[in-house]
Amino acid sequence: MTSTGALQHDPGYRGRARALIDPGRRTVVGVTFAGPGVAGLLHSATVAITGEIPVERLWHAVPPFPTISEVWLRLLETYRDQRARL
Repeated sequence: MTSTGALQHDPGYRGRARALIDPGRRTVVGVTFAGPGVAGLLHSATVAITGEIPVERLWHAVPPFPTISEVWLRLLETYRDQRARL
């Protein structure tokens, strides 16, 4: 997945993001971020997980653009696209 915010941070940016979603409750139960500048993503992950926020509601928590936090939209899009294929 590509993040415009990450590329603006560094054109050669390399990182990874992965979310684990409980399909029954449709909530995020785990997230992993690896790469430069990802520390700011941890708070939003903590809120999503501990608050048991449904994925559908996370779409309304739009991250600033262009920043690395834009990766949240890419994670949600990946989840949506994978569900559509099932």
